[in-house]
Amino acid sequence: MTHHCNHTSSYPELNYGSGAKWIKNLTQGRLSNFLGGHFSDVNLSSKLFVHRLDGPGVVDLQVWSAPGLTKPLFAEAIRKKFRSAKKGESFGPSLKMTIPASWKEYERVQLEFDPGCEAMVFSTDGVPLQGITGGFGGDRRVEHIIPREAVLRGTYEVVIESSCNGMFGVPWNGDAVAPPDMNRYFGLASADLVVPNQEAWRLMWDFNTLRELVDALPGNTPLQNKALVTANAIMNAFTTGDDENIHQMRAIAEDVFGKGWEAKGAGVYDEGAKRVQVVGISYCHIDTAWLWPYAVTQQKTARSWSTQINLMERFPEHRFACSQAQQFKWLEQQYPPLFEKLKHKIASGQFHLIGGAWVENDGNMPSGEALVRQFLYGQRYFESRFGKRCETAWLPDTFGLTAAYPQLIRDAGMQYFFTQKLSCGSCPILYAVHRNVFPHSTFNWVGIDGTQVLCHMTPVDTYTAQANVGEVKKAISNHKNLESNDTALLVFGNGDGGGGALPKMLENLRRIRAVTNNHRELPPVSMGSTVEQFFEDIERDSKGGTSLPVWRGELYLEFHRGTYTSHGSIKKGNRKCEILLRDVERVATLATIYKPASSNYVYPKKSIDDCWEKVLLNQLLPGSAIGMVYDDAERLYSEVRRDCQKMLDVAFGVLLRASSTACGDSRFAEKPTGFLVLNLTPFPRQEVVEVPLSGDGILPSFPTVVQTSLDGKRGYALIECEGNGLCGREMSMHDECLPVCVEAVSSNNFILKTSVITMTIREGRITSIYDLEGKTGGLVIFEDRPNYWDAWDVEIHHLETRTPLAFSSFRVVAQGPLRATVEARVKYGQSGIKVMISMDGTHATRQHDSRPLIKFDAEVDWHERHKFLKFELPLNINNTVATYECQFGHVQRPTYKNTTLDAAKFEVCGHKFADFSEFGYGVAILSESKYGFACEGNVLRISLLRAATAPDADQDQGLHIYLTLRYMVMRAIPRGVTSVEPLVREFPFSLHGARNVFLETVKRGEDDDFESATAKKTVVLRLYEAFGGHGRIELRIARNVHVLAAYTTNLLEDTKAEVALSRDAQGDGASTLALEFRGFEVKTVKLVLADAEEGCTRNSKSDPDPVPLGRSESRESWIVVSDDASE
Repeated sequence: MTHHCNHTSSYPELNYGSGAKWIKNLTQGRLSNFLGGHFSDVNLSSKLFVHRLDGPGVVDLQVWSAPGLTKPLFAEAIRKKFRSAKKGESFGPSLKMTIPASWKEYERVQLEFDPGCEAMVFSTDGVPLQGITGGFGGDRRVEHIIPREAVLRGTYEVVIESSCNGMFGVPWNGDAVAPPDMNRYFGLASADLVVPNQEAWRLMWDFNTLRELVDALPGNTPLQNKALVTANAIMNAFTTGDDENIHQMRAIAEDVFGKGWEAKGAGVYDEGAKRVQVVGISYCHIDTAWLWPYAVTQQKTARSWSTQINLMERFPEHRFACSQAQQFKWLEQQYPPLFEKLKHKIASGQFHLIGGAWVENDGNMPSGEALVRQFLYGQRYFESRFGKRCETAWLPDTFGLTAAYPQLIRDAGMQYFFTQKLSCGSCPILYAVHRNVFPHSTFNWVGIDGTQVLCHMTPVDTYTAQANVGEVKKAISNHKNLESNDTALLVFGNGDGGGGALPKMLENLRRIRAVTNNHRELPPVSMGSTVEQFFEDIERDSKGGTSLPVWRGELYLEFHRGTYTSHGSIKKGNRKCEILLRDVERVATLATIYKPASSNYVYPKKSIDDCWEKVLLNQLLPGSAIGMVYDDAERLYSEVRRDCQKMLDVAFGVLLRASSTACGDSRFAEKPTGFLVLNLTPFPRQEVVEVPLSGDGILPSFPTVVQTSLDGKRGYALIECEGNGLCGREMSMHDECLPVCVEAVSSNNFILKTSVITMTIREGRITSIYDLEGKTGGLVIFEDRPNYWDAWDVEIHHLETRTPLAFSSFRVVAQGPLRATVEARVKYGQSGIKVMISMDGTHATRQHDSRPLIKFDAEVDWHERHKFLKFELPLNINNTVATYECQFGHVQRPTYKNTTLDAAKFEVCGHKFADFSEFGYGVAILSESKYGFACEGNVLRISLLRAATAPDADQDQGLHIYLTLRYMVMRAIPRGVTSVEPLVREFPFSLHGARNVFLETVKRGEDDDFESATAKKTVVLRLYEAFGGHGRIELRIARNVHVLAAYTTNLLEDTKAEVALSRDAQGDGASTLALEFRGFEVKTVKLVLADAEEGCTRNSKSDPDPVPLGRSESRESWIVVSDDASE
């Protein structure tokens, strides 16, 4: 059968052409010529602006320059006398603009202001409008849109504050981590009134998105090829660049974005996939101090947040997440109008509170109680100002995270956690060395006590994403747990130095979503939801986290290990202030409980809060900031120490019914009447106390001196505090003591020994400590030249450059029997080291089989560069792990290098001790204020000093004083006081039962009314299990403290449950409550006490007899914390 087709084909029969075959890479390379570059005068860049005017009569400039490094607020600055100015000068001006009437027809008129640095645009009445970032980097933001009513009026006036620093400070050589150039000037590059061609800008954004699709997607995918064809067609269509031509090119772009996509605006996110894989959230990380001081951070906060609020008006889908209560408080204090705007945006759901902490603090070095206070002060601030708490903990830029965090996060009312820093080691651009890749993106993080928190670590590997196609793609292609959950958080916006999202980022995300509404080769991205909604979806889809992987223990960062040691003075200030605040709260709480009816003492809550806020602010502890930051920090620590000492003096005046002062050598000139000794630790103690003696011997009323130093200037007394007693009892040498002596074998060979331990120093090195054999111990120094990040990093290769230091001169200071001390000196390079090596004739603890402490008190006059000073002990001990104290517990880390994961932990963080033990025996190094440790094989080390030169050129230069832990410190009674009348002899809260539960914190309740004399008092106790096992204890409250009720609470002091109270009718009448702990569990207990009137009545019936200050064998003395706070 013959079939005849009448169809007329459009396919021609003959073909004499060359065909449409392209050379793809040449076409792709062509795209870079459409914007900027060599052809900027003829490509799209030439069409971005319609008009540009400047100069007097159009933009009138006036300027006033703040003196020195001052940062005056708007209200002060605006009252100054301004002078006329012009472009090219260096200043922050007031601008008055005259807008041509013909410009009313244009869609937008804006001021282009580029000072080359950061700046803030204010209204003339002081309302922050937006931030400016000058220069030509990726964070450039120099346009300020003039309100439509001002364009119609024809005039507009603003005030601009130029901060004279870049987004990353003022590094002297352009390297971001270099010390600042204090003579840096910035010039005003533009102060122009311009009319942008908005449609040309939109075409530019269209083209940029197309180009990103071409560059980010695989080369053989339909969408990648379609994007390239479309971009090429746009370039071919560019002719005159007039409105009609631009509309034609934008219509070509719709072949990829979809017809009419732009008219939908934010509605583009309502179309397409109902279930999205990538959730976009804008964020602006602002280091509270880094390459700039705190005063600049305050400005950065206002600049960044005002800009984001402005963007919310233009992009309804824009959601901005923000942490750090301290920065909110600064805004509240310094920029009240902006703070009011912020409150409205929080209420509307556009501005999201995250983090729940006072600052985005270091995650390794703050104490457990300090981490509690980060959350307590942060959450309470957010609730008090905005009526809500945070649900997600947020620490994206922290150099590792303690395994104590999951429990603290959950107990602070949060169950989600976002971080990112662990993925920085896998970024080949910044960190071109081997790092182990963390194996998870979304997982259950389980802490040392077993508590878990749902954790997400964005697969985009940054918290400063630029919202481009490559990052959206990476959010899924780099996701490590797609089998468990296939969603990711895209955290975008310029950060570290602030800034946040740019308009181009929000424009790009709209276009990316339009693409995914029509194509399936890119994961869809959504906008408009919260971080909590993102986590809630994961929680639901993973069946409560059961389908997610688990990571147990710390999140150790294989990077920036040098920060455990850099800037030792800041670490010391932090540790001392943490302890001072602990002691202030204890003593002040006792003073409010036991004060007599005649006393008007009030718990100093505001002063305590002020001190805590300063300490929490300073917990940016890595030591990797410029020197100006540490000048600020040192000042704040000095203020805390001063204020805490005042609070202690006042509280002890109430408790002792006599004035007393903290002991220091300078205070002995007036020969005090006597001394008080008090133990504020929760442990029984037996200590050797050292005091200066007067010229001819013992000061009046001095505790029994068992021994004097060889020069007669120091006396040594033995003080004991048993059980729960606050009062230290002076002792003579007794059977339990271990008499100590020092033997000088030769000029550089010494032996310090007791009956149970011997330490030998030979040829300037420690050659044995009972079981130390083979290698010698002592000070060692290493070359310290990291691959790039100077103050941040110490690399494993530094261990190959070990140089032992030998003591060069010795002097016997104390011969024994209570204390033996040898003074030793070392000279190295330009530095000098003096070490007082002591051994006491007492047990280290009240356990009868404990050995004496060997103490090393050092003064280091440090003037090295790129050197690392450590102290090491090679030990005759074999174990695969060493133990390091962390917050509310301890962690164990390997001593071997079986895998790269093991080898990476060649420098680790510890708190007050590092212990290396085997069955029946061990050695621990106790740290006054050092956090860097290592145990390599059988060599235990503590890191003492580094000497980086960037970003602080003088890091750690100068004098450093290290003192061993001091638990008992004396207070002096002024002349004229003949007796003290203590209101309490024993600490009223004691633990009985399991010895592995410690009482860490005693304070008044956060919600108490401290001004009312009749209001109920609450006392908050924080306890924790310290050894890693279960424990049951009985908390006993002294009978003279009447407890009405007891509750367990969370860290924020919200009630969890009431705890049954019982009274010991057969014994001393104390109230008791039973508490059970799992390993490393933290518990908070709130006791509700009777009102003050009832308490005073009971106290007046049981006041103890006065304690005379004469020389008496039975006299009891006291101990408190002075400048050398107890540990």
